[in-house]
Amino acid sequence: MRLWLIRHGETDANVAGLYSGHSPTPLTEKGISQAHTLYHLLRDVPFDQLLCSELERAQHTARLAMNEREISTHTTPLLNEMYFGDWEMRHHRDLTREDPESYAAWCSDWQNAVPTNGEGFQAFSSRVEQFMAELPTWAAAKNVLIVSHQGVLSLLIARLLKMPASSLWHFRVDQGAWSAIDIHDDFATLRVLNSRAVWQKDE
Repeated sequence: MRLWLIRHGETDANVAGLYSGHSPTPLTEKGISQAHTLYHLLRDVPFDQLLCSELERAQHTARLAMNEREISTHTTPLLNEMYFGDWEMRHHRDLTREDPESYAAWCSDWQNAVPTNGEGFQAFSSRVEQFMAELPTWAAAKNVLIVSHQGVLSLLIARLLKMPASSLWHFRVDQGAWSAIDIHDDFATLRVLNSRAVWQKDE
């Protein structure tokens, strides 16, 4: 099985540098253009299944990237971005003033400290691990498209490659690009990371 990974297009929150886990934030014109471009890059891939975050920015990206192609679709909260609680739609400059102790603790120990009223990294990692455990559900599919978020996709790549969860920072997933990872019986192979090339049928 090959997993094709797409991060949602650029959003208003991305441009403003805000923490936007579960908060609604629309795609910018550039984000919409990125999603349209992905349709042209991947139009010949014979996708069997689409797995998507339930958040609108991912849903919108998926709709534009598929451009009304008929494909079996499953929406799951397991692919939602990490939830930042009271820090949602806030800039780090705001948090250093408004919630200095909690924010400083998180910056110094992001794997264990928890955003105020939010989702800690341990809980987030467990959620992504649960998604990985459900991948055999779609084992009959040869080409599975996953449309999600930076944190989820970076962590997914790291864990599928049997790397520690903290290794997610080694895998930046760009907007407007596609990545691919092959799943074998007992290991995974990262085939492509952040390509902006048109996929060819003989690849």
